[in-house]
Amino acid sequence: MSDPATSGRRVRGGGRAARLALREAAPAADRKPIWAGMEGGSYNPLSARDLERIHDAALDILSDVGVGSPTDEVIELATAKGCRLNSKGRLIFPRALVEDLLAGAAREYTIYSRDPAHDDVVVGGNKVNYCTSGEAVSMLDYKTRTYRPSTLRDLYDTARVVDALPNIHQFGQTVVPTEIEDLFEHDINVVYAVLSGTTKPVEHTFNTVKSIPAAMELYAMVAGSEEAFRERPFASFGGCPIVSPLRFAQENLDVLVETSRRGLINDIAIAPQSGATAPSFLAGSLVQVTAEALACLAVVNMVRPGCPMSFAAWPFAVDLRTGSFAGGSAEVAVSMAAIAQIGRFYDLPTTVAASMSDAKMPDAQMGYEKGIASVVAGLAGANRILESAGMMASLMGCSIEALVIDNDMLGMAQRVVRGIEVTDETLSVETIKAAVMGEGHYLGAADTLRSMETEYVYPETADRASVQVWKAEGSTTMDERAHARAGELLAKHFVRAIPPEIDARIRERFPILLPKEAMRPKG
Repeated sequence: MSDPATSGRRVRGGGRAARLALREAAPAADRKPIWAGMEGGSYNPLSARDLERIHDAALDILSDVGVGSPTDEVIELATAKGCRLNSKGRLIFPRALVEDLLAGAAREYTIYSRDPAHDDVVVGGNKVNYCTSGEAVSMLDYKTRTYRPSTLRDLYDTARVVDALPNIHQFGQTVVPTEIEDLFEHDINVVYAVLSGTTKPVEHTFNTVKSIPAAMELYAMVAGSEEAFRERPFASFGGCPIVSPLRFAQENLDVLVETSRRGLINDIAIAPQSGATAPSFLAGSLVQVTAEALACLAVVNMVRPGCPMSFAAWPFAVDLRTGSFAGGSAEVAVSMAAIAQIGRFYDLPTTVAASMSDAKMPDAQMGYEKGIASVVAGLAGANRILESAGMMASLMGCSIEALVIDNDMLGMAQRVVRGIEVTDETLSVETIKAAVMGEGHYLGAADTLRSMETEYVYPETADRASVQVWKAEGSTTMDERAHARAGELLAKHFVRAIPPEIDARIRERFPILLPKEAMRPKG
């Protein structure tokens, strides 16, 4: 009796050879099964009535208890527009004012790529884009596989690795350069590192409003002029202007006002944790974070009506048994999907945080937490899904290997979001008839060749070989294959994202701390 595995391999072997031959012959130019900005929005955890009730409750919170710790500048601005300061020093937002400001808010914005080989990130409607971010303070070291404080070199390295990973559409700041204590030097070096590591659209935060003029000068140098940067902005600017529950974070509020005054893309994050800094009922958490996001939206549109801002409400959760952060939980996944739906209810550009993991190593826990969250957020139509690659250890850590693995995962997630197109061609009636009456298979069919690159996603690191082939090739795990691929990218993928003459001028003008030798292959 023949061995089932061996005989199965013989049967599949001819088919595999034929498929490989077809794939080699298939045209590749501009034929993709997935792309940035695909339409999501088919998953809706809230009913229409739910959305109305959350909206009404959020406006009630803003008009009754308001937001604490406003700056003098925001008090002056907001009271001139119709807000008032109550006896406890909290800024009260009238319902009608919030709704008027909502009506004039930006509905869409674009973060551009500096290289046409990468996609622009269009944010609005149901368009879905997967991006990094996270600002972790530790890195899973590539060589030692242990955690250590993150550095400026790590930020640059993660940027250039993401540059090579096609299913990640924007590079947002992954880690904090913990070795840089001066806030201005920190901010300027973050700008330089992200722009040097990739020509994809980028995102980062500012620690201090004092860094913004210099950062704008640096962006203008890269773009050619400030006007060129404003015409095609390739960066968005993050920050956390709220300390939950319902207080402004004054330094970040200053940044929000200044970036709004300049008309820049405000890429904020408001991140309460249900059961800790937000109600434990998920609906209550949605009410609070919606109110907090609307307060920020109101400030932005008081400063500059129509200035682009993400509705960036990120309702996280804690494990109520221990108080530990639970970023990979199902509760966070469904809450982020709800925020995407609320953003669509307001017709605002949305960002959510999904696909981070509480696991400490690339393992099964990391896989299922990331996989579920990334698919759910995409199906919900979140415009920019941040934290979507590389983030682990409850947002405290980042890993090059995780970036590589997550690129594969996000390819599958995007294919699920795309769905299935049903047309006369894709129904394949004539193809079925021809196969049944002819050779009895579809390996040589014209449809098979045409659809190979447009219908199917092929993972780079995942294993689909037979057991025999897998054993012959070393019986490697996903983590091991990702480690090898990460090593290749770290050694070889260096991006000339800034021309040498511009780089020299930047280094003369600013205190750049990233060594030149770290930005080219060794030897």
